[in-house]
Amino acid sequence: MHSPAQAQTADSGPLAGYRVLEMGSTVAGPFCGRLLADFGAEVIKVETADGDPVRTMGKRFHGVSLYAASIFRNKSLIAVDLRRTEGQQLISRMCEKCDVLVENFRPGGLEKWGLGYAQLAARNPRLVMVRISGFGQDGPYSLRAGYGVISEAVSGLRHLTGDADRPPSRVAVSMTDYITGLYGAFGATLALLAREKSGRGQCIDAALYECAFSFMEPWIPAYEKLGHVASRCGSRLPESTPNNLYPTADAQFIHVTAMGDAVFRRLAQAMRQPGLADDPRFSSGTARSQHHADIDDIIARWTSAHPLAHLEQLLADAAVPATRVFTIADIFGDSHYRARGAIVDAPHDELGSVSMANVVPRLSGTPGRVRHAGRRVGQDTRRVLSELLGLAAGELDRLAAAGVIAGETNHA
Repeated sequence: MHSPAQAQTADSGPLAGYRVLEMGSTVAGPFCGRLLADFGAEVIKVETADGDPVRTMGKRFHGVSLYAASIFRNKSLIAVDLRRTEGQQLISRMCEKCDVLVENFRPGGLEKWGLGYAQLAARNPRLVMVRISGFGQDGPYSLRAGYGVISEAVSGLRHLTGDADRPPSRVAVSMTDYITGLYGAFGATLALLAREKSGRGQCIDAALYECAFSFMEPWIPAYEKLGHVASRCGSRLPESTPNNLYPTADAQFIHVTAMGDAVFRRLAQAMRQPGLADDPRFSSGTARSQHHADIDDIIARWTSAHPLAHLEQLLADAAVPATRVFTIADIFGDSHYRARGAIVDAPHDELGSVSMANVVPRLSGTPGRVRHAGRRVGQDTRRVLSELLGLAAGELDRLAAAGVIAGETNHA
């Protein structure tokens, strides 16, 4: 059994008391908002009446978007048409009562609607605004359309991904969006801390390409000083040897990481080839990287003579980091994941519950919580606008009839 989501009120967690308006769509913005919601912030997500595009991504179960159930968790969901003047006015009024605004429109888009940072901060100087875009709020690329994978290609990170003899590959998740959402949440938290001293909010410019580029850290000075252009190395991590995937006797693979000298000596002992640690080609980390093909061939011949399970146990006993490559099915059956409650079953109105990754990182004193899964489009529109802006039922009916808002008359 997975860990059930713990019953927890919205006023718990280290971000309790902060209100966030999330106008970001697809992945980066919603992930940023999800992180803040996980740690207690009241997050109100704005969608169009036909729903955030992320609802069309991933798999569905009984017509329900499983991706949305996870990335929209812990949030109140409202539907407002931002193309209408009255919709823009509603958002402006809401921003007066919020601590953080998360958005990922193309730069300049919100300004046309009177919702730019300068315009909103004039009415709420304490507002923190997280602006997520492909290429940043200024510069010659700023107006280019930029999904995560496009910005990832510009960052150089995509050039490093895959096998040397094949075109650049990608991870089968929206990696750069997640990286940027994480930076955005980090920036928002820093800005809230700074606001405690200054009393004023600020604007965070989180560009997808820059956030991905920051992960190129080892190769930036290497190019500047040496002219070295890093490229794809498959399963091997360059300049960290041995650190690679090796075949096993039962046609599987094991990843072994033993780049430190002490760990490499333990690996050599486990292989019953202790002399490898004294071989001049392999006696230091630098030497091993210079002769990576030689040591990888020796390790591959050894692993090929043993089945995967035997290798895992042998290397675990020798304190050498090594593992099979887990599938999601392996993860669901794994005792360590189960013992730490890494997968949580979140309550869902239509599905009963749905499994998702638990909150990370784990805080000992003020941990985050999964309170509920993502809800239906506009499920909370009327409640939020009534509670936050004091709109009466008649006014909500009028806005709904005019197409300014969408949602359910009642919700559980």
